[in-house]
Amino acid sequence: MITLNSKNLDSRNSIYLSMNKIVIIIIFLVNLSTNIFANPNIQARTSILIDYHSDKILFELDPDAQIYPASMTKIMTSIIAFDLLKNNKLSLDDKFVISENAWRLSQAGYSSMFIMINDQVSVENLLKGIIIASGNDACVALAEGIAGSEANFADMMNEKAGEIGMTSTNFTNSSGINDPDNISTVRDIALMSKYLIKNYPAYYELFAEKTFTWDRTGGEPIKQGNRNPLLYKNVGVDGIKTGYLAVEKYSLASSMQKDTRRIIAVASGFPTKQFRSTESLKLLNWGFRNTNTYEISKKGETFFELDTWLGNKDKIKAVTKEDFYITLSKKDMRNLKVSLVYKGPIKAPIHKDQKIANLIISNKDEELKSLPLYASEKIQKVNFFKSLITSINYLIWGDV
Repeated sequence: MITLNSKNLDSRNSIYLSMNKIVIIIIFLVNLSTNIFANPNIQARTSILIDYHSDKILFELDPDAQIYPASMTKIMTSIIAFDLLKNNKLSLDDKFVISENAWRLSQAGYSSMFIMINDQVSVENLLKGIIIASGNDACVALAEGIAGSEANFADMMNEKAGEIGMTSTNFTNSSGINDPDNISTVRDIALMSKYLIKNYPAYYELFAEKTFTWDRTGGEPIKQGNRNPLLYKNVGVDGIKTGYLAVEKYSLASSMQKDTRRIIAVASGFPTKQFRSTESLKLLNWGFRNTNTYEISKKGETFFELDTWLGNKDKIKAVTKEDFYITLSKKDMRNLKVSLVYKGPIKAPIHKDQKIANLIISNKDEELKSLPLYASEKIQKVNFFKSLITSINYLIWGDV
């Protein structure tokens, strides 16, 4: 990701129009790579690739097709627990008693943590059993411990899904085991994945852990590896979750970070486990090779100092109130233009947080964003006599 600053801006093209003027400063981005690669031919039924910061969709293949999310469901199960932990309604040290219902899943051939009936297992270990070992038994144990029943927990999952904006998702269980009503789309899974990474960064680190050892009751400790194959390739992937059902085949939600840029990929319907690994990595690499994300502004940062008129200060800092990023193909980056537009010099009095300028981001002739800029402080108007002297000087000498 590239930050907009003096190192990658060329502001030599500036247009100044008349007194008490509309000032347009045209800023061009320079030194842009133009190596372009064809769209990836992904061997999956449905997929989506998004930039984490800008939300730009980099690639999509039937992203709203209904899928059975399988173990990607466990992302939401984790989010529910993380939310309670974040709000001090749950502790990692809290322990839940394992029911027969949870234990039976460990005996049914599903991926399991291998917990035993009446074990008292901490929330921390259950989360590791869910995230790293993909244990369906751990999901049920956590769901029952939090909500009293898995059905009640599913209600919590669906409520959170609605909050996130997952409009095509319905959860019926905590693990993703086969249920025709447990449905989603890769678009919704991508939204959920971003929500997880953004809102629970410390807990998200669990998704990068490669092994989990459970010191089980009545047997030797069991060490299991993370199911995510991309974690072992050391390419910047730090999550998030695999899935498999016979009716859906293989799926994977994954996230890769390089420097400060992050991309999220979700795909489902891979024909084999091997394709799940190679095709997901191909999709992520394609995104980094073919697109760039620019940090246009950070909330509260000074973008420019603008001239003032008849005020007790000659300059006013123009600041943004939001983070804004833009992602374009490296080919389109050649046409990216950022223009600062304001009526200046800005006449005092100026109030703090008063809108004083606009930052216009465009590509070719298309306006992509108009970002308002605000006064960083209050500037008072000078007294009558000083105003008069300043005005006379301006008429004689111009800008002073």
